[in-house]
Amino acid sequence: MGILSKKPKTFEILFNDPSKLFYCSGDKVAGQIIVEVSEMTKVSAMRVFGIGCAKVEYQKGKQRCRDEIDYLKYEDVVHLDHELTDSDGYVTLLPGNRYEYMFGFELPQHGQLVSSYDGKFGHVHYYVKAVMEKPSQPAVECKRFFEVEEPVDVNTPDLMAPVAATKEKKVSCMFIPDGSVSIQAKIDRKGYCEGEDICINAKFENTCSRICVPKAAIIAKHIYQANGKTKTIKEKLCAVRGNHIISGMCDIWQGKYIRVPKLRPTILGCNIIHVDYFLMIYIHIPGSDKLILELPLVIGTVPYSGFGSRTSSMCSEQSNAMSGSFAGSFVSRSLPSPPPSYSEIPQHLRMDNPLVPLLNDYDEDDGPIFVHPPPAYTEVDDGLQFQFS
Repeated sequence: MGILSKKPKTFEILFNDPSKLFYCSGDKVAGQIIVEVSEMTKVSAMRVFGIGCAKVEYQKGKQRCRDEIDYLKYEDVVHLDHELTDSDGYVTLLPGNRYEYMFGFELPQHGQLVSSYDGKFGHVHYYVKAVMEKPSQPAVECKRFFEVEEPVDVNTPDLMAPVAATKEKKVSCMFIPDGSVSIQAKIDRKGYCEGEDICINAKFENTCSRICVPKAAIIAKHIYQANGKTKTIKEKLCAVRGNHIISGMCDIWQGKYIRVPKLRPTILGCNIIHVDYFLMIYIHIPGSDKLILELPLVIGTVPYSGFGSRTSSMCSEQSNAMSGSFAGSFVSRSLPSPPPSYSEIPQHLRMDNPLVPLLNDYDEDDGPIFVHPPPAYTEVDDGLQFQFS
């Protein structure tokens, strides 16, 4: 028989449960390798690999930074159940037949994997690769990717603890002191899942001569590390805003909500890729840098067990407590804060489209400030312009 050069008519990998969206530690990945040939083909071996790795690659000045970590390495030789080998150990595949090689392997236990991820400068990918080896001919291979999502339970004591902070900024004009602005803020817990509302209780005080605007946004922070260098991207996901604050006045947020959009969970346990989230509460000051307060967030996969009852009661209690503590300290109360408005979620953070590149446009100035508050829902971007392909 002469040397054959045609590729197989069909050579693909199918999983047993095609509807399964993602796998976790300890799950079994199983399926079939489907082969159909258009010519008689001898196969010396059919190998299957389970591969999972994190890769980072980016340019830092003149240096090309690259690093890689393996999380899954599986290899096996699979066989056809009803096909016999010849004297050389080869299996002969004939046109018109459909051949199925069965495979299956278990993923490592908890703590040995990290969740799948796609970013601008790195990724965490998992896939099954099949390699068909033929005597005296180049091997043929195919791949099929699968998602891994490691569980992150927000019901741990650390993630259920309240988070609070205070910050103040002195404002000046041409080196002349011009008063100050300050933020006191608190959220009921650190851990949240998609669809949950973050209850914000805060006080914003303005004693400078400028009209300021209080705002809050959920920020994603992507950190890539390779060759001793670090690349960081921050990106705004969604935002809410309060009333304009004129000189000598305050704005009080009592249970103002911002909803967690559909995001990938916080990336834990990877030494070269980190994905962190935080709630940025800030005041826009015309002609000066923003006063920014950051409260850390962990986006999990196991929802808060008291969501819908305990969350509301906690927010109510905290609102009352903060209202009492703030009541004697501010000069006059502004109008109630408008309803929250949300910006579009960047596509690369959506579960259904992880391949759109990240943006690092983060600290552009806000739009103009008006004496009279603009209509509700008119400003959600905070000057951050996202473009979608």
